[in-house]
Amino acid sequence: MGKPTGFMEYDRHETDLIQPSERIKNFDEFHRSLPVAERQKQAARCMSCGVPFCQAGVMISGMASGCPLHNLVPETNELVYQGNFKEAYRRLSKTHSFPEFTGRVCPALCEAACTCGHIAEAVTTKDNEKDIIEYAFEHGLVDEGEPKVRTGKKVAVIGSGPSGLACAQLLNRRGHSVTVFERSDRPGGLLRYGIPNMKLDKRVVDRRIDIMKKSGIEFKCNTNVGTDISAKELEDAFDRVILCCGASKPRDINAPGRDADGIMFAVPFLKEVSKKVMDLGYDYAKVKTSKDFSFGSLSGKRVVVIGGGDTGNDCVGTAIRLGAAGVTQIEMMPKAPEERTASNPWPEWPKVLKTDYGQEEAIYLFGKDPRIFSTTVTEFVKDDAGKLAAVKTVQLERKTGKDGRFSFEPVKGTEDELPADLVLIAAGFLGSEEYVTSAFDVKVNARGNVDTETEGYQTSKEKIFAAGDMHRGQSLVVWAIAEGRAAAAAVDVSLVGYTNI
Repeated sequence: MGKPTGFMEYDRHETDLIQPSERIKNFDEFHRSLPVAERQKQAARCMSCGVPFCQAGVMISGMASGCPLHNLVPETNELVYQGNFKEAYRRLSKTHSFPEFTGRVCPALCEAACTCGHIAEAVTTKDNEKDIIEYAFEHGLVDEGEPKVRTGKKVAVIGSGPSGLACAQLLNRRGHSVTVFERSDRPGGLLRYGIPNMKLDKRVVDRRIDIMKKSGIEFKCNTNVGTDISAKELEDAFDRVILCCGASKPRDINAPGRDADGIMFAVPFLKEVSKKVMDLGYDYAKVKTSKDFSFGSLSGKRVVVIGGGDTGNDCVGTAIRLGAAGVTQIEMMPKAPEERTASNPWPEWPKVLKTDYGQEEAIYLFGKDPRIFSTTVTEFVKDDAGKLAAVKTVQLERKTGKDGRFSFEPVKGTEDELPADLVLIAAGFLGSEEYVTSAFDVKVNARGNVDTETEGYQTSKEKIFAAGDMHRGQSLVVWAIAEGRAAAAAVDVSLVGYTNI
């Protein structure tokens, strides 16, 4: 343990943020790193407790508690406290493939389960890990290198999101020849096209992809498996195929007027903006004034986001940066409490109100929280030309039936109408896209996810495996990485009979 009294001597100090008034002027990341001495103090707060829930990654009451990657949190925190960032990186890389991604976008399951957080405020483990990996990149420590010996086995990974990249990384280290297929123009999956640049700079993704290419992994972009290349071709050419295509089938809102011009799903919207940011060299002025967006300019426009999760929040922040005159976020669920309730004790995931960066920016810019809770859309209103003009809403009341199941019922007299020029649907996903699962003829479960052996990754076909959101359903980047790593081990066993992954 680094400093036994650290958690009593030092207060929690999160990474400094650029204020909303400044950060909404561009698409740059807005988190600043702490000075090394302050980062060491934050690491010194780790209690090195006897039962570190932070690294448990177990399910409690249906939600994860602790990191599913089982990072050696107390050990890395102690090394940071000692100032030994090189060894901290070596220790972190034993369990983690891409700390630079989770250090930016993870909701920090580790911190929610931190014992110190049960007593006072959690250790800044997420920020500590981000500084570890950035130190490693800055000092040339992140170097995969090509395997000295190849096994002669060939593996195809379909999809280059976090699960696909993690899977490819470990199988390549093992000596198998890995080719990653990606239907978009650049690799990265939702890391590149589902998360805005201000949250995860795409140059950070490029930095990792370049290292993976140098290690011998081949990337084939603009290749849509099931359309540009058949499943049979891949099965014939490769010893194993791993499906890491994500849960990319969006949940729709089937209300009257859904065919109005001015309604988009959230991910295509975010993808279009991210692509423009990269294509225009991260020049904010050019992005904001671009006339090439399919939805047109948002300057002076009113935007309504349906969905209160992370993707909805990303839409809020993106719309603000594109000059929207107003943003409203509709959330079906009731407003969460400010603090844990008695029915939600530590170390369960805290079901409390979270005000994220996009909502903070909306509060700054428009003077109020953009969220409307316990509300749903009943109709999309069109003008005479078929363009979106407004959305009709109604408040919802949660009711519990005799069978114990709850439902949301509309409350009479709470109908309302919101003016809208663009609606972004961020209501979640319904599983993997059918053309992929049909092409490979693999079984899917009732949720639309690829069905595999119990607690495994092999599908109904011997040579085909699945991992990530396509396997477990819509989830977090950290879970996708964990799935990719575990699937890599399963594939390795199926190829050579054992694994040291």
